[in-house]
Amino acid sequence: MDYYSILGVPKNASSEQLKKAYKKQSMQHHPDRGGDEAKFKEVNEAYSTLKDPQKRAAYDNPQPRFDTSQMHGGGFEDIFANMFRQHRQPHRTRNPDITLSIKISLLDVLKGKSVFVTYALRSGREERVNVEIPPGARSGDTVRYQGFGEEIVPGPRGNLNLQIQVLNERNWIRNGDNLLTSITVDALDLMLGCSTIVNTLEGKQLELKIPQGTKPNTKFSINDYGLPNINTGKKGSIVVEIEVKITPIHDKKVLKKLKSIRHEINGNL
Repeated sequence: MDYYSILGVPKNASSEQLKKAYKKQSMQHHPDRGGDEAKFKEVNEAYSTLKDPQKRAAYDNPQPRFDTSQMHGGGFEDIFANMFRQHRQPHRTRNPDITLSIKISLLDVLKGKSVFVTYALRSGREERVNVEIPPGARSGDTVRYQGFGEEIVPGPRGNLNLQIQVLNERNWIRNGDNLLTSITVDALDLMLGCSTIVNTLEGKQLELKIPQGTKPNTKFSINDYGLPNINTGKKGSIVVEIEVKITPIHDKKVLKKLKSIRHEINGNL
């Protein structure tokens, strides 16, 4: 396998050229973008080797490897000893998977996230994979990359399983595709009606009109500003719960006037 041809670079390519070529090839062949998974695997394998000066030197100047077990002894004793060892060794049908945990924010859930994950194989070789977290991902979801697991026995490599953990965000609670939040409004504003600003997860400011006489704990929905559904892409809503704030009034004249107004209102009901 010619790693240079896979990345489309000359053998004297600089580390910057390798990095640029790898980014282009990985984006082109990524399975989530409709690319060839086998080709994507080759691209990652090529870059993982060539980016490391020592691995690249070993690749450019391969040394012959000898099996010293065949250089000594022979005869029936060695044959029976080998048969006994083979009988004692368990038969492995496949290479094991590697499972890692990756933490993302609610903003990553909203927009999706591209991140490089680096991990070590049992052989000591380091693997680096460009991971695409789709918009709408949830805690507990697993993104599986075939052929990026262990390679300790002959045959296909195991898989890389990435378990997603969505971190909590201040002032936001996730409920499916909806985002729950709350705002505090003065009691007088609830009685009279008012407008307030709701900040979205990505920092946009939306005007929310609160009708006159709105009660505490009333919920308002702002459609299409929640999180995208991982299957359909359709966004949920921001659900705003109204909490009341009572401003203390120490002026006795004002208190008397408010009480008088309340009596008038009750008398007209």
